[in-house]
Amino acid sequence: MKKGEFMNHYEGVINLIEEGNIEKATQVFEQVLKEADPDDIYSLAEELYMLGFSDFAKKAYKSLLVKFPDEDILRVQLADLAVSDGHDDEALEYLSAVKPDSDAYVNSLLVAADLYQTQGLLEVSENKLLEALKIAPNEEAVIFGLAEFYFNTKKFGKAIELYLTLVKLGFTQLAGVSMVQRLGQAYAEVGKFEQALGYFEQLEDEQISPDTRFQIAFTQLQVKNYEDAIENFKKLKKDNKDYTTLYPFLATAYEQMGFLQDALETLQEGLRVDQYNIKLYEKASSISLKLQQPEEAQEYLEKALELEPDSLTLVIELSNLLVSRQKYQETIDFLSSFVQNDEIDPQIYWNLGKSYGALDNDELALKYYQAASRVYDDNPTFLREFAILNRRVGNLEEARQNVALYLKLVPDDLEMQNFEDELLEDF
Repeated sequence: MKKGEFMNHYEGVINLIEEGNIEKATQVFEQVLKEADPDDIYSLAEELYMLGFSDFAKKAYKSLLVKFPDEDILRVQLADLAVSDGHDDEALEYLSAVKPDSDAYVNSLLVAADLYQTQGLLEVSENKLLEALKIAPNEEAVIFGLAEFYFNTKKFGKAIELYLTLVKLGFTQLAGVSMVQRLGQAYAEVGKFEQALGYFEQLEDEQISPDTRFQIAFTQLQVKNYEDAIENFKKLKKDNKDYTTLYPFLATAYEQMGFLQDALETLQEGLRVDQYNIKLYEKASSISLKLQQPEEAQEYLEKALELEPDSLTLVIELSNLLVSRQKYQETIDFLSSFVQNDEIDPQIYWNLGKSYGALDNDELALKYYQAASRVYDDNPTFLREFAILNRRVGNLEEARQNVALYLKLVPDDLEMQNFEDELLEDF
């Protein structure tokens, strides 16, 4: 087959596949495999593989392997296709035939690493990549493969070193991945936000995916660059309203700027997009309190609890709010079922103690304060309340112990010093 004929058939195969005319594409493809030069068939196989037409690519590689059984790179390509198709045993069979003295051995290690990573065998995958790096320390595909492995397994410090190595070698993009973006995200993940922003700022707008835009805004939020964070979160929201993760963080940026109403409206907008997002309800409750809207704050927490009734965090938040609103009987009614079911937390005991005490039920108040004391014996607020209760019920020695612990924590409190003196007179 002459070059011109091959190119016509080459383009014809791809066009027919893209048009969905598989039967005709197969006929032309079979003719190419019979008549074309092996190098041309290999080029076609590569193109088919890159376009995702794996069945055709596999057939081309297999036809070449029959003619050239010593070309291990064909086995590596077939193994890679098998991994993509989830045929692990087939992939291992191809890879095991590639020996360490083969020119394709490093490539086989990269494919093997990919295979073992998909199987969750991360240590084996890492060892394959390290072996490849030892053999080919300056090969960009190897360095990149190991960098991506560390990035995806959240070993960001190691990933950073390798991405920096690639940048020093002159590679800022490989396999469609930007080293600059990776470095920005990796530095952000390890808390080095200033360095992260230095890389993020190098990205062109067309290089910024929604996830990267979120990461940039989040990083700006961490360094208290609230105005820029708001701008980027708003850009993300404009193009991706369903990106619900952004709403609580945008609200936080507004909150830090003192724009509480904007923060609440942002959260309400987020809830219209995702009415099942617990974090949005919690944040909306918090902002509502700051806006002096306790009733709305309570409603948000109650809606969150409807969605996640077993969340002790939400139970505690709501009970704290009820106590702060002096809704003591409502607190008791709300928390009683959790105590009966042994779904308890020291804060629940404390809130029950406060509520019973406020309703002059000192016997039950004392019971719950005693239950909470094992955890809160270093909390000044708790010790102060417990001391007052103990004195009221006549437990003077216990009250004295509470005050002594309190004054170790807050030695300059004149009121509690006087309280201690009064206790001494009571004995």
